[in-house]
Amino acid sequence: MTLTARIFHKLRKIQYQRMSDCGNIVGKPVVDQPSQFVGQGKIVFKGRVQLGYYPSPFYFSGYIYIEARRPGSIIEIEDGVIINNNTFLISDGPGIFIGKRTMIGSNCEILDSNFHDPHPDRHLQTDPTASKVEIGENVMIGSNVRILKGVKIGDNAIISNSTVVTRSIPSNAVVFGNPAKVGMAMSSES
Repeated sequence: MTLTARIFHKLRKIQYQRMSDCGNIVGKPVVDQPSQFVGQGKIVFKGRVQLGYYPSPFYFSGYIYIEARRPGSIIEIEDGVIINNNTFLISDGPGIFIGKRTMIGSNCEILDSNFHDPHPDRHLQTDPTASKVEIGENVMIGSNVRILKGVKIGDNAIISNSTVVTRSIPSNAVVFGNPAKVGMAMSSES
């Protein structure tokens, strides 16, 4: 990386740090890509958590967005987790929990709420439906994956690129598609 690129990147990291307003952050992640921490809830980093990765798409153009929106919202990320560039996590309620040694690809979305009622007469409701998201340990999540409210992903699962996960996934499963389908199960010999 050139000196100019390093300076530009450092300034962007400072900019997003200053735009962050979450006052309840526990732990200190390794911030390799500009990251913004927002909301009235709690964001917890347990152990070594890496945010961003070089060289990977969106390293210079994107940023990581982590929001614990309401006072009761929580996002908890365990030791050894790597979150790639341009990914966002938003908790509007019961929380998002990511287990140890999980890898999350670039440009992913993890949400514990639908944020709006789908009924035409209630689109502007102020109390959306939310349900906890739990991602187990040692999970591999490809790029452009969407994980929606109420999903539980078991340990050692693999979520293929561009998959939309709307239902829970068992441990050791390999899933793909929109909506996600289990393609096979990994064994300890795989």
